[in-house]
Amino acid sequence: MEKYTIIISFDAVGKKDFEILKNMPNFKYLIQNGSYSSNVESVYPSLTYPAHATIVTGNYPKNHGIINNTLLQPKMKNPDWFWYRKYIKGTTLYDLAKENGLKTASLLWPVTAKANIDYNMPEIFPNRIWQNQISTSLSGGSKLFQFIVNKKFGKLRKGFAQPFLDNFVMKSALYLIENKMPNLLLIHLTDVDHFKHNYGCNSSKVLEALKRHDLRLGKIINVLKKINIFHKTTIIALGDHSFLNTEYVIRLNKLFLQKGFISLNNNGEVKDWKVFSNSCSGSAYIYLKDNKDSILKAKVMEELKNFSKENNCINKILTSKEASSFGADEKCFLMLEAKKGYYFINSIEGNILEKTDKSFYKANHGYCPKIKDYKTIFIASGPKIKKNYEIKEMRLIDEAPTIAKTLDLNLGKVDGATLKEIFLA
Repeated sequence: MEKYTIIISFDAVGKKDFEILKNMPNFKYLIQNGSYSSNVESVYPSLTYPAHATIVTGNYPKNHGIINNTLLQPKMKNPDWFWYRKYIKGTTLYDLAKENGLKTASLLWPVTAKANIDYNMPEIFPNRIWQNQISTSLSGGSKLFQFIVNKKFGKLRKGFAQPFLDNFVMKSALYLIENKMPNLLLIHLTDVDHFKHNYGCNSSKVLEALKRHDLRLGKIINVLKKINIFHKTTIIALGDHSFLNTEYVIRLNKLFLQKGFISLNNNGEVKDWKVFSNSCSGSAYIYLKDNKDSILKAKVMEELKNFSKENNCINKILTSKEASSFGADEKCFLMLEAKKGYYFINSIEGNILEKTDKSFYKANHGYCPKIKDYKTIFIASGPKIKKNYEIKEMRLIDEAPTIAKTLDLNLGKVDGATLKEIFLA
């Protein structure tokens, strides 16, 4: 029998949101007819790109290579993101599906630009003055497919603004299901993430976004029934990370500038650096240009300890080895964890520590996934999956090998484990 699996990533949907979603009609249906958990441990840093690479590989960031949203580019005010498949080490679910003769598709899934996917609309945006969105998207994905859906539904979009972007993605998804039905379809929706960032976790706008997500899920269920393949399809509804409200930003690079570790050119841009903080929002990597400079290491550690003591905004200072033990980048010198209410930014413009105003995010993520009430969700429903079965605890790294099993595929040795208990005998 032909097999189909659809993964819908509801970006930023966490444990607390699950308590709302479980009472909405379509999520309630999926939960009652599937296996679920509201206690999924994300990865460190708990950011969109590392998390989505984990969801399709089953590995921690240090092993799949996507250790942040952005590349380490100290001289760029707006660094490039890990947009391209080439950055992922190892095999992904969509690679494996393709190798086994299955049809694949992806809609705004992170780290898929130039991936070997049959119908691919990657999440990527122009970051050079000579680029534009159309050319960047077309060059990174499936040209004809993207041309068709943009011609049909492009008017729904207003750049990256929500809910318009997710409405466009959903129209594209429904078209794809009805006309091409891939065996593996990846969909990334960012409605909730957008409104949590801009209005805080408890905003009524977040509740409205959750309601829209339930309607979107319902539309996918309905179109699968319409074309008579619902009974052959496994639907995976998941989150990638949770969220915390924030009130302050920390600019460690401003501190490093003041201490002489960073120098600027006449335009106020980074000219050279010895030490650089690459933000992961709720956490931050500290990199040294010369990792063998023991005198510099001691100076940086002393400055950061003094800063932490004076300002009470740093929760932990992790060594490279400690960061690696959590699955983060082992090439960093240090990794800092912000206290609740604080997050890091790369900017050197402004005070080192600043209370946020309307121009800053009201909530953020990137924190250690082991902190209390900071879990995300996973729901699986399909012909092979147990009904109304609760998974008490699981990890984001367990999702890829488990999803592979729904298509009778095997990713081989990965950091995560297949959740065998959710499958029917």
